Amino acid sequence: MTVTLITGANKSLGFQTARELVAQGHIVYVGARDPEKGRRAADELGAKAVQLDVTDADSIRAAAEQLQREQGRLDVLVNNAGIPGHVNSAGVPGHPSTATELTAETLREVFETNVFGAAQVLHEFLPLLTKSDHPVVVNVSSGLGSIAAVPRGEERAIPSWIPVPGYAASKAALNMLTAQFAYLLPDLRINTVDPGYTATDFNGHRGTQTVEEGAAIIVQAATVGKDGPTGQFLSVHGPVAW
Repeated sequence: MTVTLITGANKSLGFQTARELVAQGHIVYVGARDPEKGRRAADELGAKAVQLDVTDADSIRAAAEQLQREQGRLDVLVNNAGIPGHVNSAGVPGHPSTATELTAETLREVFETNVFGAAQVLHEFLPLLTKSDHPVVVNVSSGLGSIAAVPRGEERAIPSWIPVPGYAASKAALNMLTAQFAYLLPDLRINTVDPGYTATDFNGHRGTQTVEEGAAIIVQAATVGKDGPTGQFLSVHGPVAW
């Protein structure tokens, strides 16, 4: 059976992805910062729980040791845990009221989870992934991390685009890490995905998609075949511009 770990899987997109992969016969580990929330989610899904805080190196290492003891390998890693970053005066996550609100500290906070956390998780679990006959990594990104999609000049009035500099920069960095690891680890199928604007706690449920719709590309990338794409930025509609 395929052994899968999903970070930040006790709710929203991570939870739905876990649900669908369990239904496909995967042994799914629900990674969650709060062990009680992770246990409840795992019990509901018929999955296994592992305490995992992507900003805590000791927590990541302990999670890797648990999977080593219980499974001896990891087939699929889904780096789903992420934060929007700064919450503005209107209560909108990830969205500064003005450009002057963006500081190195606000950037550091979001990069700690969305970039450094994902990188550290991959680092700690890579030895277990190399024991798989078909190792797969999915980095959950966002269309807001596409530099090509940033409105310029007369395009600034595009209503569907949201200026979230910290979050967007972190996802652009995650995209580049994905491309670099795909080059360095050719035996791995590693892709970054854009779930689309999905209604979750992450955006105050302002999204226009259901979690089922958002999770579709994550599940698709998690179940890619040995000859499937790697080093790609993907959505359900196809490749996303970098």
